[in-house]
Amino acid sequence: MRRRVVITGMGVVSPIGSGDIFWENVKKGLCGIDFIQSFDTSDFSVKIAAEVKDFDPALYMEKKESKRMDRYSQFALAAADIAVRDSGLDTEKVDSDRFGCIVGSAVGGIHTIEEEHAKLLKKGPGKVSTFFIPMMLSNMASGLVAVKYQAKAVNISTVTACATGANAIGEAYKRIQDGSCDLMIAGGAEAAITPCSVAGFTALTTLSTSTDINRASIPFDKDRHGFVMGEGAGVMVLEDYDHAVKRGAKIYGEIVGYGATCDAYHMTSPDPSSEGASKSMLNAISDAGIRPEDMTYINAHGTSTLYNDKFETQAIKSVFKEYSKNLYVSSTKSMTGHLLGAAGAVEAVITLKAIEDSFIPATINHRETDPELDLNFVPNVGIAKEFDYGLSNAFGFGGHNATLVFKKYKG
Repeated sequence: MRRRVVITGMGVVSPIGSGDIFWENVKKGLCGIDFIQSFDTSDFSVKIAAEVKDFDPALYMEKKESKRMDRYSQFALAAADIAVRDSGLDTEKVDSDRFGCIVGSAVGGIHTIEEEHAKLLKKGPGKVSTFFIPMMLSNMASGLVAVKYQAKAVNISTVTACATGANAIGEAYKRIQDGSCDLMIAGGAEAAITPCSVAGFTALTTLSTSTDINRASIPFDKDRHGFVMGEGAGVMVLEDYDHAVKRGAKIYGEIVGYGATCDAYHMTSPDPSSEGASKSMLNAISDAGIRPEDMTYINAHGTSTLYNDKFETQAIKSVFKEYSKNLYVSSTKSMTGHLLGAAGAVEAVITLKAIEDSFIPATINHRETDPELDLNFVPNVGIAKEFDYGLSNAFGFGGHNATLVFKKYKG
């Protein structure tokens, strides 16, 4: 028998705020994109990103501890702290052997890699930090979260490019659904706004070179020309329904569907047939035990690149057919930028909050929809609407596709 899986805590660190203020700023349609402050962009054609502003790790961990972890791990610990506090969970009173953690990162500790490599070249190998290796590892955020909360069941780190956070939540959901765990902390974290990373993505010609912060991340717009890098973390506390009810937890909603496929097509380009993305959505809908016509809202991957937005729209129309014209589809990357490995987790939080709060967020800074993309992208202003099901897509380099389906909690 499949067990019901509910969400009892959520935590976000993002370019538009952390904790409770995050959702309020999503509803307001706040844009978190600005000129890069963390390094000198004089020699860069890309000048803007969506950085986390005024982040203080001391609010979430000991100062000594924070100095021994990369920025992406700091974000993960902070988002987990917000989520666990939000859940009301007393981690000392749960069975640690049935409490797991899956927190992923696409890029991992690139801040640390760049800083320590510069030290190596300038001062020699003897000056490389003792903590270099653990700080740069992509799995360390998940490990550190598990240590903090004594989560002794499964502890793994998904690394599936921009599908990472969604895969983490989906895999955690399956661990509870099949009965191997009662509780999971799951999500993604990223802090890749660094000189080498920005230069690399620029070389791929995937980033927006606009210097207009309101016309850079413009998903589904006819003038879109690349994505804007973001950073941050999103974490959910997933819980067996009976376990949550027994401890009197607040339940935000249910996760009922998960689909994961691979394009098996190209290193960076999505498959023009959109078959993998379509199957990911169909598998998630089937897993949820619903019909495509039961869906109301899709939080799209919506990167603002020419190919992603075109092929994702094509995939949605392939799955939902004539009903697709009734869907509300928005990309909140228009507000947050693209958080890479954290994107799927942060957008999962948005999707569930949208259901719980009966509010469909907008695709901001939208002027004119690409004529090829004829869906309702909720331009500029969000919509108050009660609905039962929401779907979140996350697609990544390497052909990774992940889809999550959430349901309104009705007891």
